[in-house]
Amino acid sequence: MRKIVLLGSTGSIGTQTLDVVRNNPSELEVVGIAANRSVAEVEKQVREFKPKYVCMFDETAAKELQDKISDTGIKVMAGMDGLLDIVSVPEADTVLTAVVGMIGIRPTIKAIECGKDIALANKETLVCAGHIIMPLAREKNVQILPVDSEHSAIFQSLNGEPRDKVEKILLTASGGPFRGKKRQELENMTAADALKHPNWDMGPKVTIDSSSLVNKGLEVMEAKWLFGVSLDDIQVVVHPQSIVHSAVQFVDGAVIAQLGVPDMKLPIQYALFYPDRRPMQEKRLDLFELYSLTFEKPDTDTFRGLKLAYDSARIGGSMPTVFNAANEMAVKRFLKGDIKYLEIYSMIEEAMSHHNKVDNPDVAAILAAEQETYDFLGKKYNI
Repeated sequence: MRKIVLLGSTGSIGTQTLDVVRNNPSELEVVGIAANRSVAEVEKQVREFKPKYVCMFDETAAKELQDKISDTGIKVMAGMDGLLDIVSVPEADTVLTAVVGMIGIRPTIKAIECGKDIALANKETLVCAGHIIMPLAREKNVQILPVDSEHSAIFQSLNGEPRDKVEKILLTASGGPFRGKKRQELENMTAADALKHPNWDMGPKVTIDSSSLVNKGLEVMEAKWLFGVSLDDIQVVVHPQSIVHSAVQFVDGAVIAQLGVPDMKLPIQYALFYPDRRPMQEKRLDLFELYSLTFEKPDTDTFRGLKLAYDSARIGGSMPTVFNAANEMAVKRFLKGDIKYLEIYSMIEEAMSHHNKVDNPDVAAILAAEQETYDFLGKKYNI
């Protein structure tokens, strides 16, 4: 029985993780769940999965949930202190972190310090703190198991292969809803347009990031830390069918890829049961149904999120944090209709130009760089 603490239980990854648990009740147990403020949904999860520990990041929501589940005897934790406590519980052996944003960094570090394996679906953890996370995981002999479909595909393709024989990582991207469009066509695209992802069912933030290729840039930075490769050895390939989830090219020219239908339950289950594979009652990939698989170079002149991500990663230090924070702020404004689509790139570029890089930042410096970015953009745009 693998015992899990799930951070971000009400989001897209969180709810699909609970589907995996439902399908494996004798082998997976959720001992703790944490969410932000969705009280009604968390109450349903508590009553179904009966976790021993619950945390709401929003303190008002925590009080409301405490009243609603008072009959269960569960004490609801709250805030960052609650997240740090719930990832430390002795019963858990794995923490699946699916929260969105920088709040995932400190709980991930705490979980590693407590010897928990990490099933990672929080991009910011490695984008902003990979230089802290990966050495700590090695020191504590903790596994970092990727949940993102692309990184899971790379992880699976590397299984059993010597890492020093890797020549190139081929990181696939669907291209999102705007694939093939030019800059002038993007000028008047709305949030509703950007949220129409052709293949994947994701939350609004990740879906917008997919449309701008910012998401792929974040995944490049993750891959650098997860697999110990240089940025120059990560090639983004646009693959609109989302069947080849990513691949690895080796020094002898062989390419090993992982293929499957676009479904996040497979990488989630693979991370939770690794190194084992378990049966899944999901749709299978039928090669006879595929008309063709196509691959394209990304248009980084139009979709500048990918280029800006590479730039921030090459600068290093605190700059990836600034890239991420500026994008978060820009996407929130775009979803509200306050800015045009292409202004997402402008806000990222302005924040990066303004920032003075901090080398090898600790967690305090990472969070300070995030706040500095918010303050700078807030003042500039009167937010």
